[in-house]
Amino acid sequence: MTKLTAQAAGTFAIAPTPFHDDGRIDEKSIDRLTDFYVEVGCDGVTVLGILGEAPKLNATEAEQVAIRFVKRAKNMQIIVGVSAPGFASVRALAKASMDAGAAGVMIAPPPNLRTDDQIIGYFKQAQEAIGDIPWVLQDYPLTLSVVFTPQVIRKIVMECPSCVMLKHEDWPGLEKISALRAFQKDGSLRPLSILTGNGGLFLDFEMERGADGAMTGYAFPELLIDVVRLFKEARRDAAHDLFDAHLPLIRYEQQPGAGLAVRKYVLQKRGVIASSAQRKPSAAITAIAKAEVDYLLSRVARTDHRANLQPQSSAAG
Repeated sequence: MTKLTAQAAGTFAIAPTPFHDDGRIDEKSIDRLTDFYVEVGCDGVTVLGILGEAPKLNATEAEQVAIRFVKRAKNMQIIVGVSAPGFASVRALAKASMDAGAAGVMIAPPPNLRTDDQIIGYFKQAQEAIGDIPWVLQDYPLTLSVVFTPQVIRKIVMECPSCVMLKHEDWPGLEKISALRAFQKDGSLRPLSILTGNGGLFLDFEMERGADGAMTGYAFPELLIDVVRLFKEARRDAAHDLFDAHLPLIRYEQQPGAGLAVRKYVLQKRGVIASSAQRKPSAAITAIAKAEVDYLLSRVARTDHRANLQPQSSAAG
């Protein structure tokens, strides 16, 4: 498997971790989910991110999940989230993942970092821990409560040669993308892939500001792929029209604490995973929320037939 580089672009889906109703890892659904991402044309998949419920897995389970995705993906690049309180755990999962054939790893900051120096120092130590493994810097202040300025991101990237990608999830964050691209134009920042998250909520203008693509978990990765492609083809109105049709569902999915249940429900309806279960502690999707999602899907289906989902009992068998 080719390693991740600063030229990475397109759509990297953030994968949920499928579980059985009793909380066991559903390996058959991991296989079907990976096949699904290949079939729809994703450029890569990121596993064990925040969406992947990584903190609810023990170290052995995390390694098993990562390797299962990597082995199934064949030629599709897999990025493994390796964030942990201590660098011993980061190093161990990074090494196991790369040995199995992963393309790179993703590292998020621990929530106790406050000053710019603390942030920069943490990531320099993280790189020392994993060596020359290519890695993704995750910038998600809404959830992680650590705020990176564009200048801090530039310093991390310039001082950590194995950092090849920014997972950009700031909100508002459009000006940050513009600032980073301006640094590259003036020569003060080396090449860096920028893929954006936030459920795709701002993907339309993120692409216009210079993002290289999407890295998020929206339950219709085909939409992300199409929007990225249309912008690269300079078909601005077509990109916005398609994006706008999905936006109500994207917004509904982006509710903190509820979004994962919605995504898993939709992926189950799509026949991709067998159960929408999350590991506890979690909140199951309610009957009224399911009805709201079904209504939103029917609205999206007026424009995009891929959202015309018939009820399915189960899948991924």
